[in-house]
Amino acid sequence: MTERYIGLMSGTSLDGVDAVLVEFDAACTPRATADFFVAYPQAIRQAVLQLQPSGHDELARSAQLGNELARLYAEAVHGLLAAQQLSPAAITAIGCHGQTVRHAPQHGYTLQIGNLSLLAELTGIDVVGDFRSRDVAAQGQGAPLVPAFHQSVFASPTENRVILNVGGISNLTRLADAAPVIGFDCGPGNMLMDALVPAAPWARL
Repeated sequence: MTERYIGLMSGTSLDGVDAVLVEFDAACTPRATADFFVAYPQAIRQAVLQLQPSGHDELARSAQLGNELARLYAEAVHGLLAAQQLSPAAITAIGCHGQTVRHAPQHGYTLQIGNLSLLAELTGIDVVGDFRSRDVAAQGQGAPLVPAFHQSVFASPTENRVILNVGGISNLTRLADAAPVIGFDCGPGNMLMDALVPAAPWARL
């Protein structure tokens, strides 16, 4: 029996929300079947950037921005469902990473915002989130899903491999037959490009 899930991601590049429809068969093999994108308005992007340093009334600002993000996430979900002619009942759950505004695993915390309860209400679909906190609590760097995905897709019984994932922040995954899978941040990635190209098309929305 096939189960369908929607994954939502808004990364440190702050370009917008990516929604992906993934189907899992009886063997739990994933297959991405469709995607949808909603660009961040410039006001949302600026609001996220303004929350990254400490500032005035940041608790209220982060809560209000979390609500706005939930509405954008819901827009992406509804757009994806409409394009695929699916109802919310056809989706088992939504996985939503939320928008990172503070990430300091060296100090034992990471913070992603986005009102997941509001997202569930707006879509009528169960929502799962907060993927980073447990990994940080276990002395990780808060990216537990990427190494598991790399292992599933790229592991080889005949050779050792190192996978480089260049997102806003770059990270490495080591896949070695005789050693546990490990992954960690290794430095800035597309955040530098984003900072150097302020006139990108999405920045004018």
